[in-house]
Amino acid sequence: MVMIRAVVRPEKSHEIMAALLDAGFPAITKFDVFGRGKQRGLKVGDITYDELPKDMLLTVVKDEDQEAVINTIVKAGRTAGKGAFGDGKIFVSKVEDVYTISTGTKE
Repeated sequence: MVMIRAVVRPEKSHEIMAALLDAGFPAITKFDVFGRGKQRGLKVGDITYDELPKDMLLTVVKDEDQEAVINTIVKAGRTAGKGAFGDGKIFVSKVEDVYTISTGTKE
């Protein structure tokens, strides 16, 4: 299994979550986060915003579903057709073990 964490524009998170649900991946956790990318924030006039609001979407899927989930997030999360700075990042990590709290069973 893999954990997929996507840091995305807040205005895109609902669209991404709906696309994942439609693609058969309903399980997701959403966090409100703040940060900046390589552009070091956003400058408007004399003001620099170096902590921009983002959403982090987290899901755990089977290895064979990794590419489908990533493609769904990329397609739904891109702005302006080809994408733009600040659209976000996707991080993938291996998951060694998963336990269900209610039953204590290992999946």
